[in-house]
Amino acid sequence: MHALLFWIFAAVAIVASLLVVGQRNPMHSVLLLIGSFGALSGLYVLLGAPFVAAIQIIIYAGAIMVLFLFVVMLLNAASEDPVTGYHARLIGGAGPRRLGAVLSLGLAIELFWALRNLQTAPLASGDQQPPATAVYDIGLRLFQNYAFAFEATSVLILVAMVGAIILARRERA
Repeated sequence: MHALLFWIFAAVAIVASLLVVGQRNPMHSVLLLIGSFGALSGLYVLLGAPFVAAIQIIIYAGAIMVLFLFVVMLLNAASEDPVTGYHARLIGGAGPRRLGAVLSLGLAIELFWALRNLQTAPLASGDQQPPATAVYDIGLRLFQNYAFAFEATSVLILVAMVGAIILARRERA
């Protein structure tokens, strides 16, 4: 049953991710990316990491994608504009689709190489359960051992948000 669910989640993640980059409408791309994140969350559950799956849904599919949707709606970008002028010359006149195809080929070669050199460990069988990390243990470790780093990261994100607002505001004449 786990193998079937793995293949279903993997297929959904791959197809949704491929469709994200193939869409001309940014709203469809954002919605497909949410579907891809949901499939990744299902894969995390199958790996025995429910905390990571919940974080995947809450942070990425929730917060980050809502931010992307607001940006897309704020910019009112209905569809992708063709690349012309300086940007077309920057790519070498080949166009973004050819550049994307070359980068995809490079990624496929790297993926093939990584899978070929993969060292697999035998899966736990029968009564042997993989070690599970409880949310309580993660919270204790995060707020006891890494409290300063956690707070420093939150201050850094706050400063970045204020900086982005200052840079994006329009000067009044």
